Amino acid sequence: MTPRQVAEQLKQKIIMLELPPETILNISELALQHGVSRTPVKEALIVLQAEEWVQRHGSHFMVTPLSLERIKQITEIRSILEVESNLLALRRMDEATRRSFDSLRVRINGLDSSATNLDIVNADLALHRRLYTATRNTQLTKVLDHLLSHYLRFWLSLPQRIELDSFFDDTLGMIAAVVNNDEKALRELSEHHVARSADFIVRIFLA
Repeated sequence: MTPRQVAEQLKQKIIMLELPPETILNISELALQHGVSRTPVKEALIVLQAEEWVQRHGSHFMVTPLSLERIKQITEIRSILEVESNLLALRRMDEATRRSFDSLRVRINGLDSSATNLDIVNADLALHRRLYTATRNTQLTKVLDHLLSHYLRFWLSLPQRIELDSFFDDTLGMIAAVVNNDEKALRELSEHHVARSADFIVRIFLA
């Protein structure tokens, strides 16, 4: 297993809270779990530090804490970059791609009371990631997906169940805007969706 593969596995565990915020990481234990020596694990942790999934804690590495300042900073970037990215995606997609977004509406409407927070958030993320890909800009897609993955950790840490009735209002509106090629509506809904998501997370964390 390469350091990059180890890093990717650890990142997914961090995102899914299998490695909760502020967990102290033991290099020897991680090496044993991944069937590698300590060196690939150290290299993986350096990669994750650069991507802000972990940070130094004395002589050890620790999973990056969740903080309101962090979510505010990520939101500030997304409110600028993601909104313009969504518009770029709309301008670059062909008719067949635009119509394919309607399948996301079917997926969302198929969710019921048995859906977990992860199910709900993943359905929303599917829209974002499809829009990122539609920009046809791999570097932009990579940056936005990185920010979105950090957001996911905040959503999954929420102590209460996400309400289906209101959560997808903006998402469904964005899908309709894409299908109808409505740039004005997509801009307004994208701006509102990013701001609303952050406000919801902040309120829960402050409660």
